[in-house]
Amino acid sequence: MIARVSGVLAERAGDTIVVETDGGVGYALTIPAGVAERLPAAGARVSLFTELVVREDGWALFGFDRPVERMVFQRLLDASGFGPKLALAMLSALGPERTVRSILARDLAVLSTVNGVGRKKAERLVLELQDKFGDVSLHTPATRAPGSDEAVQALVGLGYGPGAADEAVRAVLAEGAPSEPSQLIRRALQRLATARGGR
Repeated sequence: MIARVSGVLAERAGDTIVVETDGGVGYALTIPAGVAERLPAAGARVSLFTELVVREDGWALFGFDRPVERMVFQRLLDASGFGPKLALAMLSALGPERTVRSILARDLAVLSTVNGVGRKKAERLVLELQDKFGDVSLHTPATRAPGSDEAVQALVGLGYGPGAADEAVRAVLAEGAPSEPSQLIRRALQRLATARGGR
């Protein structure tokens, strides 16, 4: 099993990147939107945790910059009807922490916002996985500040991915930003612009 890939970020196009190892082997990896937002520019060195998914129609390698993200991806694959494409869509839309919180809280409304996940599939996901995330350490509290959801929605409307928007809002809240939506949006935009400019 390929558990980790380290090397130079040789190419990046949407949710697919190529990492060239020091031995000259280039690995194509599919990554969630949040990982894509955090990656450096092409030419920089990266190290990603990986999950190899073997199916009848071929092999696919998925990359994550945090162990928790790979773990959530692995657990999602255990749910009926959840293949790698749908698991990746959920991580891209919600991020690992919000995915786990939504499953534990039986928040079908949030889970159903993911493209390809209707209410019935969300119900099945909760039923099958609610007891399987006890060992997952979440870095953010389950409670959300007033205005945070509104700020995330506004950032998504500006073209940022839901996972990246949610992460930026949670980060600025942790830094002490006021929970008033307009202030959250402004601070989160600054953080996202800084991250994007550094790539």
